[in-house]
Amino acid sequence: MSTTTQIPEVLWAQRSSPADPEKNFIYLTISVPDVPASDLKLDIKPTGLTFTGRSDSLKRTYHLELEFYAEIDPEASRINHTSRDVEMKLRKKDLSDAYWPRLLKESKKVHFLKTDFDKWVDEDEQDEATEDDFSNFGGMEGMPGMGGMGGGGMEGMGGMGGNDFSGIDFSKLSGAGGMPGGEDDESDDDDDDESDDDMPALMGEEEADEEIGTGGKKAETKA
Repeated sequence: MSTTTQIPEVLWAQRSSPADPEKNFIYLTISVPDVPASDLKLDIKPTGLTFTGRSDSLKRTYHLELEFYAEIDPEASRINHTSRDVEMKLRKKDLSDAYWPRLLKESKKVHFLKTDFDKWVDEDEQDEATEDDFSNFGGMEGMPGMGGMGGGGMEGMGGMGGNDFSGIDFSKLSGAGGMPGGEDDESDDDDDDESDDDMPALMGEEEADEEIGTGGKKAETKA
């Protein structure tokens, strides 16, 4: 049976630190319910990522390409796959007390990108924020196929919570590409976009080039 293809909803938040790399990261969640590890492909490089996943139960294929505002450190980044989503803690390459002004390199808005208000902390309130729990996240350096990241299997990854990542194809860090172009985009999230325009600060994410099938869950955007 045929499946529809769509861009998944992406939630993000961040922390910054001029001195502590562990507190200088992007929190990224790709909402892809019922996508097993055997049907996932996540290709990460310092400047961006590409994700493809298929859900047989929902008869849906997800595809996503992101080009980041600035570089990250894939070796120091961590990942957690659940039945609902793929969560990533992406360490920013450059230490700084300043937040990124946006997640993506391009300053155009994209309908699928939302602020993760459950994890977001304002830049001047980070010292009072509760410490994040990344105990279920595993390191990426041991994943097979991560070109230039070192070899080894998944056995050495701590905190994976029993998830089977043997089917994930972490191919060489060369396929993330840029954001899809903004031509002929059809968004089902017009209501969200209108309300999101009232939010301050995180202006600009690029228009996605296509979305076939239905959209993901609704969430507020900080644009």
